[in-house]
Amino acid sequence: MIYVCPLSRLEETVTRTGAGHVLSVINTGTPVALPACVAPGNHLFVGFNDITAPQDGLIHPAAEHVEAILNFTRRWPRRAPLVVHCFAGISRSTASAYIAACALNPGRDEAGIARALRLASPIATPNALLVALADEALGRKGRMVEAIAAIGRGEEAMENVPFELALD
Repeated sequence: MIYVCPLSRLEETVTRTGAGHVLSVINTGTPVALPACVAPGNHLFVGFNDITAPQDGLIHPAAEHVEAILNFTRRWPRRAPLVVHCFAGISRSTASAYIAACALNPGRDEAGIARALRLASPIATPNALLVALADEALGRKGRMVEAIAAIGRGEEAMENVPFELALD
């Protein structure tokens, strides 16, 4: 199981779910207090801004970020849940959870995973550039991009509530 949450609810979500791994996809330099129950080796911090095109002074999602996310999620042993968070739990974290679900289920339909994401979170608005880069890395031939476009933008919110995305 993958759980998604905002930074403000990271400790609560890890504690409630018994998660053993944490993926932080957040601005470089943002302090993340890792819950004590998560071993430092079970945490990955991937730093970039929540943008969908290059902008001066900001770090946009890039292939190396996707590679890090894929490598981390593929090493996750799945004995305990994975928690993915960004600052608000709306864009980078939902894209990363979607990417992980697609990567860990290569035979599963991208549209079905996207619909499950939308059902789990009406607020989720996955970062389109991050999804496009993962689509290319996973050889999904545009299907991930199309699936996320099909679910549309989520409801407006300042912060998401924690939710779970099933892998199967």
